[in-house]
Amino acid sequence: MLVKILTAALCVTIALFALISCGPTINEPVNTTPIPISWTGITTSGNPHARHEAAFIAVNDKCYLLGGRRIQPVDIYDPASKTWTVGAPPPMEIHHFQPVVWEGRIWLPGAMTGKYPKETALDHIPIYDPKSDTWSKGPTVPPERRRGGAGAVIHNNTLYTVCGIVNGHWDGNVAWLDALDLTIGTWSKLSDAPRVRDHFQAVVVDNKIYAVGGRKTSGVTKEVFNLTIPEVDVYSISTGTWTTLPMDSHLPTPRAGSMSFALGDAVLVIGGESTTQKEAHNQVQALNIHNGQWATWPSLQQGRHGIGIARLNDVLFIAAGSGGRGGGPELNTTEAAVVVKP
Repeated sequence: MLVKILTAALCVTIALFALISCGPTINEPVNTTPIPISWTGITTSGNPHARHEAAFIAVNDKCYLLGGRRIQPVDIYDPASKTWTVGAPPPMEIHHFQPVVWEGRIWLPGAMTGKYPKETALDHIPIYDPKSDTWSKGPTVPPERRRGGAGAVIHNNTLYTVCGIVNGHWDGNVAWLDALDLTIGTWSKLSDAPRVRDHFQAVVVDNKIYAVGGRKTSGVTKEVFNLTIPEVDVYSISTGTWTTLPMDSHLPTPRAGSMSFALGDAVLVIGGESTTQKEAHNQVQALNIHNGQWATWPSLQQGRHGIGIARLNDVLFIAAGSGGRGGGPELNTTEAAVVVKP
């Protein structure tokens, strides 16, 4: 009988130890990142204008497709009815920017205008108001800090513009970080990033800005697509300092023109273009900000670059973009992925 009791006690102890060992340690954060299931094409009523070097972003209960090569109207997607409608065109051609939302309006910082390869950086930030379907001219960008192809995020009523390129696709890559206090309208120059990069998107997670993906575009040396950047640079807003993640945290598939998106405690890099393939990338890779490890998530149905990701509730949406390296084919398709909480 004693042997049976001791054996049973040992089994319970082993089981409890296994449960404790499998759970998080005291200092290990619990994974709260939703995981997307497979991307699915959506049959919609109407289609957006085919475009790339544009933006796609959600405001309230709709998604907005803005800018891109040529002057094109805003396309508005209503997920409830799966319907596309047309909004107002911008006052000028606007492309190569990362949109942000502040007080219900869409801001387009770090944008370019004009034709390849020597596009011009805008002297101001265009703003689109979804409520009134109108465009307005936002704050003036300091002349010495104007560039396009930059990353942009908003955190605590401050707009941060990261890196970019001064002279279109030709030259003038910069490592600048600028901050615009949106409440009082003043600009500040912050510490330069560890390296230049353009044609990328930034994200902010846990009081830190992540600059990931992109390239050093250099038309002057005929190296437009191939100087992609694997390193991940991180700016701590609280300390005002940059760090670079170690080599084993490099982006597994370096590419530019990719979409970046913060989902829980992960930084997603989606799609993009590079010299490794003629078609646009369809990869979705996720960086765990706690351990610096990358995971492969379900791929896009259609590889694309030069666009953005919009999230409404537990669904990610993507539309338009370019299906191949460079300017085409321009797409007018829409797909989505439901995210499932752990």
